[in-house]
Amino acid sequence: MREIKLYTTTYCGFCVQAKRLLQKLNLAFTEINLDGDDALRAKLSHDNGGWRTVPMIFIGSDFVGGYQDLAALHSKGELLGMVNDA
Repeated sequence: MREIKLYTTTYCGFCVQAKRLLQKLNLAFTEINLDGDDALRAKLSHDNGGWRTVPMIFIGSDFVGGYQDLAALHSKGELLGMVNDA
């Protein structure tokens, strides 16, 4: 199973929705809060092609996008396969 990392901020509705979806699917994830960590946020943005909004969701080393991208993968039936693709 590939590791899921969810980069969030404290007051983010889409972050809450992403966590709820992952919990509903019983998928373990690591949450990293970006509040006040501008250097990490800038590094992540650089690593993912300029994305600056949260949540920033990674499955393994692959950048998925935000909540809507995660939900779209789930709707298409691709999310679980992506997570389980070792």
